[in-house]
Amino acid sequence: MSLSYWEIKSWFTNIDYTIVGSGIVGLSCAWYLKERFPKSNILILEKGMLPQGASTKNAGFACFGSLSEILEDLKSHSENEVLELVEKRFQGLHLLRKTLGDKAINYQNYGGFELFSNLDDELYDTSLSQKNEINKFLKPIFKIDAFSLKNNIFNFKHIKDKYIFNPFEGQIDTGMMMTTLLKKVQSKGIKILNNTTVEQFEETSHSVKIKTNTFEFSTSKLLIATNGFASQLIHEDVKPARAQVLITKPIKNLHIKGVFHLDKGYYYFRNIDDRILLGGGRNLDFKGEETTEFNETEHIQKALETLLKTTILPETPFEIEHRWSGIMGMGSFGQKKAIVKPMGNRVYCGIRLGGMGIAMGSLIGKELVQLLD
Repeated sequence: MSLSYWEIKSWFTNIDYTIVGSGIVGLSCAWYLKERFPKSNILILEKGMLPQGASTKNAGFACFGSLSEILEDLKSHSENEVLELVEKRFQGLHLLRKTLGDKAINYQNYGGFELFSNLDDELYDTSLSQKNEINKFLKPIFKIDAFSLKNNIFNFKHIKDKYIFNPFEGQIDTGMMMTTLLKKVQSKGIKILNNTTVEQFEETSHSVKIKTNTFEFSTSKLLIATNGFASQLIHEDVKPARAQVLITKPIKNLHIKGVFHLDKGYYYFRNIDDRILLGGGRNLDFKGEETTEFNETEHIQKALETLLKTTILPETPFEIEHRWSGIMGMGSFGQKKAIVKPMGNRVYCGIRLGGMGIAMGSLIGKELVQLLD
């Protein structure tokens, strides 16, 4: 496509920073760039109609990691690495709430609950036996115990009588969050071009040449914030991981409130607008879900429905209204530390959020900006 004089002049001349990806990281990066360099010319390129990936498709969990998830992370990370992971999630959520405001994202602090299947004695016993030690381990971050025991107050079936409760976890409205973030960024004069796929780039001594699916241009610096899609542009240890989700129609007198984790966090559900949103099941087909395709599979969707019927809403009629999927960015061998680094003199990346985009996105965007001269 040949660009007009006006298009070249208004959109593609003297671009200081180009950001690939308009998700939480990309938009946050743009916001903090404008704060630090108020006179800079910033352009965001987004391959989708809406932010592609997980930013508008996630479950809206404002969480840090369940007890069993943290125990699992300690098998593949050092204690310092795990402490840093949890601290960054904590700081990132605080930054998100401070930047956008709780009302604008409909933040609700009902707490987080970890449930254990009646069949999973080993995981349950291990988690209970390590609870006090992990509380002590995390005390520098939370100042008080993060994990305590609660009775099965929501009457879920086929699970242990005790939940593990985290009072610091909450939930947000993902759509409100992204709408607010988009408005803030656009109010600063930052341009966003949707349906624009970056196919390749080349760094030179004075600029970065970018080729998209429809046009080519140059920018002074390039920041890549595509998370689960990063491997399509750069060679880093980040793999796509699809997460499948469903949501019910409104349910009268729904008494369930909070964010809930099950089976080391591979299943998760919450209340929203008198509905139950449920996602997960990636552990049923790790290889098949290592994809950038936005689809739902019968096998996993049936597993989610079965969990709804037998455990979450066993005595409550419900109907499924919507199903969808999102693409996360994961590391090999359980590696969850985000990759935030320069890839040259003019190219930088902030990727691999490990399924914690809401908690980490704002902070990773800010850290990207801190890499710049």
